[in-house]
Amino acid sequence: MRRLLLPLPALTLAAACSAAPPEPAQPAGPMRDERPEPPPAAAPSPAGTAGAAPPAAEAGAPPAEAGAAGGESAGGAASQVCPADMKLVDGEYCSEVEHTCLRSWYDKSNKKTVCEEFAPTPGRCTGEKTKKRYCIDTYEWPNKKGERPEVMNRFHQAQIKCAAVGKRLCTESEWTLACEGPEMKPFPYGYSRDATKCNGDHLWDDPDMKKVAKRDPGELARLWKGVRSGSQPQCISDYGVADLPANTDEVVASETTGGWRGKFDSVHTGGPWYKGVRNQCRPKIYTHDEGFYYYFLSFRCCAEPDGKATDPRTPRQIQEGWQMDRVERLAQFTIADMREKLELKAQGKCECKAHDILCKTMCGTLLGPGAVDATPGAAQGAGAAAPGSEKR
Repeated sequence: MRRLLLPLPALTLAAACSAAPPEPAQPAGPMRDERPEPPPAAAPSPAGTAGAAPPAAEAGAPPAEAGAAGGESAGGAASQVCPADMKLVDGEYCSEVEHTCLRSWYDKSNKKTVCEEFAPTPGRCTGEKTKKRYCIDTYEWPNKKGERPEVMNRFHQAQIKCAAVGKRLCTESEWTLACEGPEMKPFPYGYSRDATKCNGDHLWDDPDMKKVAKRDPGELARLWKGVRSGSQPQCISDYGVADLPANTDEVVASETTGGWRGKFDSVHTGGPWYKGVRNQCRPKIYTHDEGFYYYFLSFRCCAEPDGKATDPRTPRQIQEGWQMDRVERLAQFTIADMREKLELKAQGKCECKAHDILCKTMCGTLLGPGAVDATPGAAQGAGAAAPGSEKR
């Protein structure tokens, strides 16, 4: 959580800025697939057993020595402990950070105070610090520079995709630390919000939710306001991780227990490309369950460094003794199925029938051919924000 402070005498603005991050109302049905909980597995899945991580080679993870440097630590020293397409994050995560908001505005449609500028000083940790060392994808899935971030995956589908390449979904604190950097910045690029650095401030475009629910390619193409991975050279954190806030929102695994924030394993972070939303490193959304999907919701993967095996389950799943075959049933495809699709995609042969939604979800081809990328660095101007997308 981030606490925002404003110096006296502007007391009313201080109260508005120091409020907890806004939480949206649960979206209407078209943004969620209703899936009954499957019965417990009769036998453990070879993809992962409770209490033990699958071997890295079996999960498809490349050896630590393969590829170029995986990233840079806070001190700037090159590291060889992560695969070439990932960055090393080695630092301390703070559970609660305090910043001073200097300039803000209130978005009526979202009922949200947006801080545009913070005092240019490192965040002050007022919570607990935890040492973390892990690898994180440089870009959103499919983690390739020049490709579009893939959207419209449900939580467990994203989890299976990460597992298929020997990785796992990032946790909420891992994503935050990778974005904030060692100085705990509110934005990866500094202390003043800039939608020309990380794609944002697009105006609300009234999605047709019935068409989104049907994965209508024309509607998904019309709604697309994203940019290609790596096309925003200033949207990079101090750890070298790109495109973290804005552009597409991202789903991560919860580390919160108890209360309304701990209800779901699914947490959203970063904020989408619309005006009047989060677009910061720390605020999170805790009100969307694992069946949620959306046209601006993406994800990226994390893994253990130094060649260690990566357990593809979330912290909650490990604690509750889940097997990966339970995740596979919820995703509606297996790790082996996804690996096969990835091989086909690498060959340019991941083809699906027009109405095969599951196949298109696996291949990442739901977005219609009429989609046009936003122009990186182009100011969007003032106008209406996304109504109700970030209500308290």
